[in-house]
Amino acid sequence: QVQLVESGGGLVQAGGSLRLSCAASGSIFSINVMGWYRQAPGKQRELVASITSGDSTTYADSDSVKGRFTISRDNAKNTVYLQMNSLKPEDTAVYYCRLLQGRNYWGQGTQVTVSS
Repeated sequence: QVQLVESGGGLVQAGGSLRLSCAASGSIFSINVMGWYRQAPGKQRELVASITSGDSTTYADSDSVKGRFTISRDNAKNTVYLQMNSLKPEDTAVYYCRLLQGRNYWGQGTQVTVSS
């Protein structure tokens, strides 16, 4: 059984930074993709960034996060990180961790609130 546990969310002022972590436990394959998604109130869940076990990264197509967010991972710890800098109120959302290895696994989500 696979479990994903996110941490690091919270309340921050605009311009501030947060670092999200997601630790995967259970039967974790050596080859997989981990990523971060977010869902704001009244909106669909959207990709923020993803990273393969070989450290190939993908970011959302829009300019909303490029240059401000950085995804990374520690394969030895089965943990993925999202460093978020220069946060804006529009970054406010529940952030979900996703693991893809044959099927999708999702974390429970962590709230990020950015005040103006």
